[in-house]
Amino acid sequence: MATIKQWVAGARPRTLPAALAPVIVGTAAAAANRDVEEGTKGANLGLALLALIVSCCLQVGVNYANDYSDGIRGTDEERVGPVRLVGQRLADPANVKLMAFTFFGIGAFVGFALVALSQAWIMIPIGALAILAAWRYTGGDNPYGYRGLGEVYVFIFFGLVATLGTQYTQIGSITAVGVLGAIGVGALASAILVANNLRDIPTDSVTGKTTLAVRLGDTRTRQLYLGLFGVTILCTLLMAIWRPWAPIGLLGLVIAWPGIQAVRSGATGKALIPALGLTGFAELMWAIWLFAPLAR
Repeated sequence: MATIKQWVAGARPRTLPAALAPVIVGTAAAAANRDVEEGTKGANLGLALLALIVSCCLQVGVNYANDYSDGIRGTDEERVGPVRLVGQRLADPANVKLMAFTFFGIGAFVGFALVALSQAWIMIPIGALAILAAWRYTGGDNPYGYRGLGEVYVFIFFGLVATLGTQYTQIGSITAVGVLGAIGVGALASAILVANNLRDIPTDSVTGKTTLAVRLGDTRTRQLYLGLFGVTILCTLLMAIWRPWAPIGLLGLVIAWPGIQAVRSGATGKALIPALGLTGFAELMWAIWLFAPLAR
């Protein structure tokens, strides 16, 4: 029977920056829209808090869902990295599945409250699609995470949807700054998964989990990882058209340098684990450093 510490580890708290960053950037983009003279709306911290709860619940839910689905398929038995509750036979698969849907349920409940308060009703079907996509990532008969589409899911739902959804619920519209921020968030969130799948190429190739990294191979996966950072850098620079101080956000990416070096140097296996944590932390720090230049 899994301990509380193992259940917490199974939730993979180190992935939470991917849930925090889009809400921070979306709120900053909402704040950038405020114009007293024109009477346009700005950031709403109450709605931002609800969006943050939804984002974190979906992140934890998808982590437990992946643990369950990968575990019952046997693809987690030989992996390096964080605790696998099902793969390491630490918890009953049914209980892990229950935890996944518990967090999905909490996220849906809080999400409905967010929509009701903001009157952004279009977010209900989008949110439902996000939960379905979270489950189908590695769950169901034909999971798209096993077909090399995981990064697409992360880019869309933990980048575009989470960031622009946050902005839309606060101001009722989407701006160019918000779109650029969403693309930047999505690129970094995808980079986390790319680093994870780069590490797991040897085991995924054997177990039949055909991730994008398996399809691309080692060298091109490393190039993709670096390219995703390039996308975020470009988006940050383009934000300067509307917010001249936006490039300050690039300071947040500096912390990822050791991880970038590990990927560039050809590190494999456990040597790539720091790259995952540093990429996630860099995404969060980029969002934090970007907040003031956008919101001022």
